[in-house]
Amino acid sequence: MPPTLAAIAASAALGALIGLIRQWSDQEKQQKDAVDFGGVRTHALWGMLGYLGGYGSTQGSWVLPVIIVVVSAHQILARWKSIEEGHGGGTSFAASLLTLLSGTLVAWGMTQAAVLVTALTMVMLGAKKPIHAWTRNFTSEDVRAALQFAAITGVILPLVPNRAMGPFDGFNPYSTWLMVVLISGVGFVGYVAMRVLGTKSGIVITSLLGGLASSTATTLAFSRRSKEEPALSVDYAFAISTACTVMVPRVVAVIAVLNPELALASALPLAAMTVPALLFAGWYLLSPRKRDQGPVDSPAVSNPLSLKTSIKFALLYAIFAFLVKAATQLDMQDSLLPLSFVSGLTDMDAIALSMAETQRNGSVVLDLAAKAVVMGAVANSVLKAGLAASLGARALRLPVALVLGSTAAIGAAAIFLF
Repeated sequence: MPPTLAAIAASAALGALIGLIRQWSDQEKQQKDAVDFGGVRTHALWGMLGYLGGYGSTQGSWVLPVIIVVVSAHQILARWKSIEEGHGGGTSFAASLLTLLSGTLVAWGMTQAAVLVTALTMVMLGAKKPIHAWTRNFTSEDVRAALQFAAITGVILPLVPNRAMGPFDGFNPYSTWLMVVLISGVGFVGYVAMRVLGTKSGIVITSLLGGLASSTATTLAFSRRSKEEPALSVDYAFAISTACTVMVPRVVAVIAVLNPELALASALPLAAMTVPALLFAGWYLLSPRKRDQGPVDSPAVSNPLSLKTSIKFALLYAIFAFLVKAATQLDMQDSLLPLSFVSGLTDMDAIALSMAETQRNGSVVLDLAAKAVVMGAVANSVLKAGLAASLGARALRLPVALVLGSTAAIGAAAIFLF
């Protein structure tokens, strides 16, 4: 179809939007001698050039490749000059090509895709400062751990056998490491958020992210701080109960990835276990008493992608997966609840994932698998209450004991009422 004024104007407008963000970014640098890579006008022209090149390609013309080569050559020369003057960077080069291609997409009748490309380009250009700011919070050890984890995962998953082996067919190397990837990925989200926010967050955000990254580390950290700052014991009790409660939806979400049926079956009793912490949080947030509103140091949490952490979880998962398999093969399913309790005292994720896999394979009935997951949560709550009682200040012990004790009691009641 022939070019229309509306299509040409749309191409120019999309380019101008990208140029607006690019020009704003250059002005933010406040460098008068910075190389000009193009602003609103230049990108609007590139958008129209892309449209005309795309239209020409529909007519059998080679004008689009020529336009891309010419604009690329111009940007390469400009970047060469910027490097000599100490202003290197390839973002502008990529933005110029994306501006051209957004106009080309309009010419090809793919206006929605063009708008999406433009929006994403604007976001990436505008997010330069925030991205640079939060990447500075990562250490070389964090980067090294992530690279090691990615490299080993890329080697292990394609090479290890994906089949049951060993006594009772209780060990699957592929499944074991896949569970490590799943749990490490969830923990890494909380870890990254904590590193990005640093000490700028209040106690609410810190406790939420701490629970996502590691509720055990959060419990240990705030329990010890309560002895150093006993006046803030109630605040730290709130942080501990919140972090431990975040564990519940986290576990349900992880189970849902592998076994939606089990996640649904265990969701109600696990949700009931969050009630004490929610009530305490409501009292804490609505109470008129003076609370700590300042920044809170994030608890020290190890990188979930570190090899030591990953191998530790792999061993725990493999051990409990084998024990669950052995119990089902030997017709000792009554031992699953005590086994789940022991697992919950070490790592609730291990037993939750083991039950998700076992129930999905039909080795365990749904009700028993759900009870086992809840039992793991009960044990984990008991463990955290014990840690807070042994390490925390006197003023911390009562609220934590009430909240986590009630949490465990509700879970135990739910098991017998299934």
